[in-house]
Amino acid sequence: MTFEFATAGRIVFGCGKLAQAAPAAAGFGRSALVVTGRHVERARPLLDALSKEGVDSKPFPVSGEPSVETARQAAQCARETDCDLVIGFGGGSVIDLAKAAAALMTNPGDPLDYLEVIGKGRSLTERPAPSIAIPTTAGTGAEVTKNAVLASPEHRVKVSMRNPLMIPDLAIIDPENMLSMPPAVTASTGLDALTQLLEAFISKKANPLTDGFCREGLPRAVRALRRAFENGSDIKAREEMALASLFGGLALANAGLGAVHGFAGPLGGMFAAPHGIVCAALLPHVMKINLMALRERAPESYSLNRLTEFARLTGGSSAEEGIEWLSGLCRDLQVPPLSGLGVTEKDFRELVEKSQNASSMKGNPVELTDQELMRILQESA
Repeated sequence: MTFEFATAGRIVFGCGKLAQAAPAAAGFGRSALVVTGRHVERARPLLDALSKEGVDSKPFPVSGEPSVETARQAAQCARETDCDLVIGFGGGSVIDLAKAAAALMTNPGDPLDYLEVIGKGRSLTERPAPSIAIPTTAGTGAEVTKNAVLASPEHRVKVSMRNPLMIPDLAIIDPENMLSMPPAVTASTGLDALTQLLEAFISKKANPLTDGFCREGLPRAVRALRRAFENGSDIKAREEMALASLFGGLALANAGLGAVHGFAGPLGGMFAAPHGIVCAALLPHVMKINLMALRERAPESYSLNRLTEFARLTGGSSAEEGIEWLSGLCRDLQVPPLSGLGVTEKDFRELVEKSQNASSMKGNPVELTDQELMRILQESA
């Protein structure tokens, strides 16, 4: 058995820990590019704290999911304003953009030089600028992952810049930052966290370290996601989901994902829909086809036992019952089918072709045929 494991230089978790961000930033640099969501005022306490610590800040708000062009603009803004560190304060998209900007600040060329699939896929030659990741949603675990997902409208796909050097130097996860998430965002991000934990758990690249994170994260997501959705002020549920998201990020960064995320990249590039909702629309159907394919072609795979292990967390006794629980959760959290996101049958062939090139497909526990991938889309629609 051999494996590698990489994560953030330091992880700080707990209510009230946002207060540690500004003093830590002062140890990294004197001028910070602060990437935020569209409402910069949400970051006002952080910006004020940075000022008190003698750290200048240049806010860079981003609306929606970041694109290749947004990454270019963020890096240019950082260079023009002499920033020497980057802070991402927001959801997974914000943190991904912060990681991309930090890498592009110190490495020559264009984002396309480093992007997978549509770009040249080059490795970084220089260490990125110091970065701090502060998530305000519980979903992607981007604060501890080594990639930044960027949309390319011209290619109609979302792909990653990926390098171990892109993992943030410091991740601060404060569940109090997540109390203001509305139910729809709680559902989307939380379902992404659950998907990432389950895909990493059954991944062909899973290892004992990632297994531990999944076994800690999955039961937390199972018991807390509905609670957080129904009562956003439930701080214990928020804490559980923040941990589930963190553990999912730690797991996926080192064990990979699977067919759900293999489809999610192309779907996210072709349709304007929240990433977590796309994943949720696919999740039960991918697991159903995975289960069938594993039983037919890899009956000795440990992934079969893990699907049953997941089912027991949900109160079931068979893999089928676990999959049915996933379907029920998606209904309860008001997840629409793919057709409700604008996907039609004429898009299926392009989606299958693009998904086969996605890096996430490499972690799926069994290689799926074009026919099986097509069936997933048909049943998800």
